[in-house]
Formats: sequence, C-alpha cells, structure tokens
Amino acid sequence: MEFHEFSFRVRYGETDQMGVVYHGNYAQFLEMGRVEWLRSLGISYKGMEENGVILPVIHLQIDYKKSARYDDQITVRTQLKKLPLVKIEFDYVIYGPDREVLATANTVLAFLDKKTNRPIKCPDHILEKLS
Repeated sequence: MEFHEFSFRVRYGETDQMGVVYHGNYAQFLEMGRVEWLRSLGISYKGMEENGVILPVIHLQIDYKKSARYDDQITVRTQLKKLPLVKIEFDYVIYGPDREVLATANTVLAFLDKKTNRPIKCPDHILEKLS
C-alpha cells in the first residue's frame, strides 16, 4: 500500500519541562499524518463530515522507541494497512532527525453515520480513491 510522509517541527508547547515531547501528543501527530495522507488523495475529514460520515478512532497502539525533543524536525510516515470495509487501519512510523525511529504505531477507525452513530460501509467514492 502507498504511504505518505508529513514533516513538522516540534513546538515548545508540545514538550514537558525537560524539553521532551509529552507522550499524549503522539496521538495528535498520528492524526496529523492521517489527515495529510487522506488530503493527498483528495479526501478531507471536513468533506466526509459534510456528507454525514465520521471516523472515530476505535483502537490506538503506540510503541515509543526514543524521545522527540523541542524544535526537532519529525516526520510521520502513514500507511494504509489494507483496503477498508467498515473499519480503516493505518500503520505509522515517526522519525526524528537523521531518520531515527522515535515511535511505531497503529490506529483503527470506524466509518459511522453522523446522524445515527451506527457503523457503515466505507463510502464508494472514498474506496475508489484508495484503490
């Protein structure tokens, strides 16, 4: 499956007093990677929501390897694990400077009808862009 990489610099507010990225911020980094991966395919969360589809995270796993620090340039590599049905699954690698692996992660999100909060099949127009 195709992957997408998104890079940014760690901001001061994402760190603790030691200048180390607070572990809870990694979930936001994964979301940024996922949103940019989808955007690169012409799919936006905003557009999905306007069409009555929401994508809540139902599983999140992060394995921390090394610490990211304030002002580090980090890269989130996002890859679709397989074509979705009712769920969509992503694998991630977060790299620090010099491409050292800082963390690996996996998320699973469910396609839900915005009005009913009930699971739905991945919309065809999204599936076409992912194929």
